[in-house]
Amino acid sequence: MSDSAPVATHCPYCALQCGMELRATPDSGPASGGVLVAPRAHGDNAAALCQKGWTAASLLTSSDRLRTPLVRALRGEALAPVSWERAFGTVAATIARVQAEHGPGAVAVLGGGGLTNEKAYVLGKFARTVLRTPNIDYNGRFCMSSAAAAANRAFGLDRGLPFPLGDIAAADVVLLVGGNAAETMPPFLRVLTAPRPDTGGLIVVDPRRTPTAERARLHLQPTPGTDLALALGMLHVALVEGYADTEYVAARTNGLAGVRPIAMSYWPERVERITGVPVAQQREAVRLLATAGRAMVLTGRGAEQHAKGTDTVSAFVNLALALGLPGTPGSGYGCLTGQGNGQGGREHGQKADQLPGYRRIDDPAARAHVAAVWGVDPADLPGPGPSAYELLDSLGRPGGPRVLLVFGTNPVVSAPAAARVEERLAALDLLVVADLVRSETADLADVVLPSAQWAEEDGTMTNLEGRVIRRRRLRPPPGQVRTDLEIMAGLADALGRGPAVETEPARVFAELGRASAGGPADYAGISYERIDAEGGVFWPCPAPAHPGTPRMFLDRFATPDGRARFVPVDHRPAVEDVDAAYPVYLTTGRVLAQYQSGAQTRRVAALAQAAPGPFVEVHPVLAERHGIAEGDDVRVVSRRGVAVAPARLTETIRVDTVFMPFHWPGSGRANVLTNPVLDPTSRMPEFKVCAVRLEPVGRVVRERAEASR
Repeated sequence: MSDSAPVATHCPYCALQCGMELRATPDSGPASGGVLVAPRAHGDNAAALCQKGWTAASLLTSSDRLRTPLVRALRGEALAPVSWERAFGTVAATIARVQAEHGPGAVAVLGGGGLTNEKAYVLGKFARTVLRTPNIDYNGRFCMSSAAAAANRAFGLDRGLPFPLGDIAAADVVLLVGGNAAETMPPFLRVLTAPRPDTGGLIVVDPRRTPTAERARLHLQPTPGTDLALALGMLHVALVEGYADTEYVAARTNGLAGVRPIAMSYWPERVERITGVPVAQQREAVRLLATAGRAMVLTGRGAEQHAKGTDTVSAFVNLALALGLPGTPGSGYGCLTGQGNGQGGREHGQKADQLPGYRRIDDPAARAHVAAVWGVDPADLPGPGPSAYELLDSLGRPGGPRVLLVFGTNPVVSAPAAARVEERLAALDLLVVADLVRSETADLADVVLPSAQWAEEDGTMTNLEGRVIRRRRLRPPPGQVRTDLEIMAGLADALGRGPAVETEPARVFAELGRASAGGPADYAGISYERIDAEGGVFWPCPAPAHPGTPRMFLDRFATPDGRARFVPVDHRPAVEDVDAAYPVYLTTGRVLAQYQSGAQTRRVAALAQAAPGPFVEVHPVLAERHGIAEGDDVRVVSRRGVAVAPARLTETIRVDTVFMPFHWPGSGRANVLTNPVLDPTSRMPEFKVCAVRLEPVGRVVRERAEASR
C-alpha cells in the first residue's frame, strides 16, 4: 500500500481545534494508527499540536476499538457480539414497549460536546421527532452553561469568544479567571503569553499556581468558591478609583445603577478577608486592565463550575463593561470553550431547552420555523426537558426515563456524584451506548453500538472563536463500525420512522442551515464549499454573500435596545463550606496528557505513560498536619463518597485546598466526591469546590484494627 494523499482536518480534542494534516502510510507503525500526523496553521492559530494531538491517530487502530455491536442478553451476563439488525431490534422493541406503557418521555438521550454540528443537530431532531421525548441534554451542561447564561443575559447572545484568537494575542493585558491553558489547550498558551508591552501582561486567577499561572505577570490565588467576591471587589476598585469608562457606560450599557451599591459593599479589605487575595494585588490587577490600550477578560471552568457560576461570570462581565471592553475593537470579554465542539454542540438542539440556531424551544415562532423544516406539526414538538444532571438523577425513578441512549459522553466518570449516577444507570430497563471504545459507561450498557471517530467521518465543528470548520475523513471506519448518523438512522428505521434521519453529512449541514436561518446562531450562509475556500466561516452568517462575523457587538449588542446589560449579583459562600468534619476544600480539573473522562487518552500508550493515574495535590504544610508523605495513598472523603490516590506534595496549591484530576475511574475517581448541587440559572453542578477530609490510608487501617480489638 502506498502513502495516501494528505487530508487537512483538525485535532479531535479541545475547542482550539488545531489544524492537522493526516496521511495514511504503512510505514508509520501500529502505534500511530498507520497515519502520519503533522500540524498545520489555521486561522490565527499557528501550526502547533500538543502531545494529545500528535498521538490522536493511534486510536484509529487500537485493539480497544469497538468493531461490532454488543448486546447483553440478561443482566449479569457478559456483552456478546451481535448483528446490527439484532442490536437495533433489541433497542427498538424495548423503546416501543416502554413508551407504550409510560409515554414518550420514558426514553431519554444524552449527547456530547465533542459531536460534530451535524450529529448534534440530528440528535436533537431524532429525540424530538423520532422518539418524541423532551428528555435530551448533553455533557456541555457540565462545561459551558454558566458562561453561556451570563453572556445571554448581558449581551443577548452567547458566543464563547466574540472575536478571533488574534485579538487576544494583540491585547496588552489579559485577565484569565479559572483557566489553565498550559495543560488544557497548550497551543493557546502562545496566544496568552504573546509579547506584550512592559505595562501589560497576563493576570491569572486560580487557587493553584498552575503552569499557566507560572507564566503570569500577576497571580491572584483566591480561596475556592470566592471568585464572585473578587470580581465585585475589582469592580469596586474600578468605580472608586476612577477607572470606569463613563462615556462607554453611558452610550452602550444599561443597569450600572443597580450594580453600584453592591460593588460599594465589597471594599478591598473585606474582599481580602473573603478571598485571601491581598489588597495590593486587587488594585494592581484593576490598574493593569484599566490602563491598557487593549484588554481582555476571559473566564474558564474554574469560575463557571459552581452553583453560583452564572453570577460569577456576570460579575466579571460587569467589570469588563465598567472598563468599556466588550464590543470595543481589540478588547472584550470571552469564555474559553472546553470541549471540541462545545460551542456548536450547544447551538443546534441537543440542549434541553433549545432548537437549532440557538432558538428557545418554548418560543412559538422558533417552534414553527423548525417544525416547517422538519415537516412536522409544531404542536407535536415536545417542550423543554430537565438539565443533564437532573436527567441522570431521574433515571429509573417513578415518572423518570426507563431507557437512556448515550452518544459521545461517559457520565460514569465525568458526572458529579458519579457513584449516584452509576446507581441510576443500573436502575434503567435499557441503557444504550454508542462509542468508539468500551468506556466505563459502555461497560454498564445493555447494548453497545460501535461508532466511527474523527478521522473516519466528515462533518463540521465550531471552535472557541465561533469559526465553523471542516472535519474531513481520511478513511472509512473499520469492520462493522458505523457513524453516529448511520446509527441514528438505523434506530429510526427500526422504530418505523426512518425518513426523519439523513446520513450524508453535507446534506445534514445544508438542512441545519435552513433550520438555523434567522436564529441567533445563523448558519444559513455557510456551506462546505465556503468553509473549504475560506478556511472557516464565523457565525452568524445569514446569507452566502454575508462575510461572516469574526467580531461581534462592534455596533450594538444583541439586546432589544442594542445595549449591554449590567446584572446585579452578590457573593454567597460555596454551598458546602469547610467545617470541623470536612475541613479541607477540594477542587478538580485536568492534566496535560489526559482529556475529559480519559476514555480515549487513557488508551494511548504515550499519554498513559505521561499521566498514568490519579493523584491528590497537597500543600506540604497540610500534609505534615495529617502525617502524609510524598506518594502515600490518601483517602479523600466527602459527604458523597471516597476516593483514594497517592499524595503529590506541592507548594503551588493553597494550604487549605487539595486538587484531584478527574480523568480516571476506579478508586481514584474524583467525581464520586463532587457536589451535584446546581446553579439555579444554568443548571451547572458545583464541580470546583466541595468540603473533604483527608485520611492517610495507613492510619485508617491501623485505627480500624485497633477499634476491632
